[in-house]
Parts: sequence; structure tokens; C-alpha cells
Amino acid sequence: MTTARSVTGVTEKVPFRPLAVDQSDVRYLHGPDSRRQPGRPIGQTIEFGWDDSKIYPGTSRKFWVHLPARYDPSRPASLVVFLDGQWYLDPTGEVRGAIVLDNLIHRGDIPVTVGLFVDPGILVDAEHPKNRNVEYDAFDDRLATFLLTEIIPQVTTRYSIAEDPDRWAICGGSSGGNAAFTAAWLRPDKFRRVLCCLSSFVQMPGGNPYPEIIATEARRPLRIFMQAGHRDLHWNEPHRNWLSQNLRVAAALAEAGYDFRLVLGDGGHSPNHCGVLLPDALRWLWRPQARSRVCSGDVDRTSGVTASSSADPAAKTAAPR
Repeated sequence: MTTARSVTGVTEKVPFRPLAVDQSDVRYLHGPDSRRQPGRPIGQTIEFGWDDSKIYPGTSRKFWVHLPARYDPSRPASLVVFLDGQWYLDPTGEVRGAIVLDNLIHRGDIPVTVGLFVDPGILVDAEHPKNRNVEYDAFDDRLATFLLTEIIPQVTTRYSIAEDPDRWAICGGSSGGNAAFTAAWLRPDKFRRVLCCLSSFVQMPGGNPYPEIIATEARRPLRIFMQAGHRDLHWNEPHRNWLSQNLRVAAALAEAGYDFRLVLGDGGHSPNHCGVLLPDALRWLWRPQARSRVCSGDVDRTSGVTASSSADPAAKTAAPR
């Protein structure tokens, strides 16, 4: 038995798979774009330190710049910022951001793009040194201002980066997911492409503001890729339900006519989801402007549900292997 789906006139047959009776977790296998491929050029990754923040005084952190092999200083490159930088950069981890960038750029799937991997701050000698939740869960412009005035200028003064905000993306997972969303929401003049996985909207002080403000404020020129898990934290509980809050944000985006996509996977709060989806998420974010603004729902290959405000046959999700 197969299920047929039609996307803008093209029918794709998806093999039948029985729905799991229990609520066990799943792990998706990485595709070839998340692995080094023989003969493909490898870009250069440069490490920097930053201990003089005015926005987050007393913090220390590292950040890394990944220059793809095709980077040419005479041709300004696009930019993608990854929050939780070291975790997203780790070539043996779940996301493997630099490997994915090298593969997609080599194939011509995305434009030449410099990757900026930024760690959250550490408060040196403090009893509780991690400053991550302070930086990532807040609904204010401090993180965006920090990136735009302290970190990104160190990149743009050294390397050739396009100024067009349509060529700037920001990516994060968990608290980093809502941090990426907030940075783009408050500074759409700089960040217009957003990738947020398993976002912790429930942890935002004062509550998740987005369902209401998305519905009431003027639409931003954003393209947003969201990922949520069927069994994210507290998925079957009435309070602090990470799944329901992500769905509420996605519903608000759909009703407001945003160019967005939601991928709903079968697992819990697992970084595996973001890593497996990264190649297709970047392809979708960098695709040409969609022709249609009509919202459509679609069953996707992770046995979940995708929703997109633009029906695009080229936007495919990662399949479990």
C-alpha cells in the first residue's frame, strides 16, 4: 500500500509504513550530506575568542568562522549564524554544520555561505557560570545587538560578506531555537532566514509571546523553518508543553501568511532531529522566492507533518534510513 501526495501538480508516492503502537523514541540516520564525501573540497575553520562584551559583561566565549573552499573575497558570501556554535560545528556530533555547508555549496544547492558558529557566554569564576539561558530565552534585543555589534563585525572586517539581509540566516536548537527566532523577529533588517529546532518557547520569561504578536503585528519579511518533536518535553502534559507551544507558533505563522515550514518528527527532545534535517532545511531556506503564499499541509517523510505557506516541490525533508 502506498500513499500518494500531490504538490503543485506533481504526485509523489510514499511507501506505506505502519504507525508505531507504542510511544517509543526514534533516531534518524544521517544522510550523505552530513558526511565527508571523497573528492569534495574542505573549507577552513578559524577559531576566535571574545572576552570583552559590553552587552553581556563578564562573559567569555569562543566563536568559529568556517570559510568554504569556494569562498572568493571578490564575491561577497552569504552568512549563516549558528548558536551553540561548538555543538553545531563538531564533525562527530549530530549537526556537523561545516560538513553540511561544504557539501551543499560544492553541489551548488546553496550559495557560497560563510558559517559563523557562536558559543553562549560563560561567566568566569561565577558559581553558576553558564549564561546560555539568560542570552537565549529572553524576549529582548540583547542577543541580536550582541551579534550585530560585537561578533559579526569581527567577521565582516576580515571577510567579504554580503550586506543583503535576505542572504543572512540564523539557526539554533532548544533555547537557541527561540533565540534565533527572536533575533530575526526583532531585527528583520539583518536576519531574514531562520532555522529553529525544538524551540524552548515555554522557557521564555513571562511566557511565550509569539502566538499573540505574530497575529497582531505587521508581517516581517522572514522565511522560517521550524522543527518540533511529537514527544518533546512534557508532550502529553497540560503545562510547559514544548510540543504544543511550537505548534501554536506554527499555527500563528500559517494564519498570518508567513513563508514557513514545520517538520514534526517522531522523537523527543533530541538534537538528532536538527542534525538530520539541516541539509534539507538549508536548501529550503535558500531556495528562490516561492511563487505561492497559500498555506498547505503535507505528510512528510519523518512520519510527521509539515506545513508550509508555500507549496514547493523542491522542499523535501530528511528520510529515516
